[in-house]
Amino acid sequence: MAAQNAAGSLGRTQCLKGDGVTFAMEEVRFNLGHIELAAHLYGPEDGQPVIAVHGWLDNANSFARLAPRLEGLRIVALDLAGHGHSEHRPAGASYALADYVFDVLQVAEQLGWQRFALMGHSLGAIISVLLAGSLPERVTRLALIDGLIPLTGDPESAAGRMGSALQAQLRLSGKKKPVYEDQQRAVQARMKGVVPVSREAAELLAQRGLMPVPGGYTWRSDSRLTLPSAIRLTHQQAMSFVNAIRCPTQLLVAKGGMLAKNQLMLSGLPFDVVQLEGGHHLHLNDEQGASAVAHCINRLFAAS
Repeated sequence: MAAQNAAGSLGRTQCLKGDGVTFAMEEVRFNLGHIELAAHLYGPEDGQPVIAVHGWLDNANSFARLAPRLEGLRIVALDLAGHGHSEHRPAGASYALADYVFDVLQVAEQLGWQRFALMGHSLGAIISVLLAGSLPERVTRLALIDGLIPLTGDPESAAGRMGSALQAQLRLSGKKKPVYEDQQRAVQARMKGVVPVSREAAELLAQRGLMPVPGGYTWRSDSRLTLPSAIRLTHQQAMSFVNAIRCPTQLLVAKGGMLAKNQLMLSGLPFDVVQLEGGHHLHLNDEQGASAVAHCINRLFAAS
């Protein structure tokens, strides 16, 4: 594997225990030339190759409960650019979806994986759909957790949307990231975020997402991640990626999540849709949700 060992880890595999499951996890890094990404590596070396991609403002620990429950898979769970222990994009750069997609593809190239599966949650599911639709010959299976296509827009609103995005970018330069007195206050803030999560989920994300600063702790994530998109695909453009997917695909929809309200769109998808109890982070919030998601994904990968 062309991944580099994380600085300070000496390439050691950690034996961890969580939810009654004992598992091995290794910290690795990928130097892509333009940026360095961090990742967790799970599973047997001869397992089916899978790249796992987390959601917006999360990190590789998004899969800390799920990955140990998956059978026969070699999983690289990334920290996306600007998240977790990965580097931020350079000054003047943005976090466009196409750049995330290319990062994931470059990781596969470094691993020597000509064909690989993708497992994505939320933003990670969107990135996975875009890659699987763009290069269907490279992707063997697609496991999507409460995410499908990016936010779309009407062509008539394109100019106004870009103007708003540019203004937001100007305002960001004068803002400072919040600093929390201790880690528990940061965890509580994450629990009450734009997408609420359980305490257990917030603590797992905080393990990888917090860093000490003068006065306490702040989140490692790049402030530019909060900026609105300057350009959006139309709904028809976004669905063209879905319709171009050629591999076995399963979409897991959280009944209390983001996709469940759009039953009309879900009913017309060209692949398997399974609705499960839980919120948007159902795979991370609790042991029951992680087990339910794992059961579905194991079934997807076991099918011939």
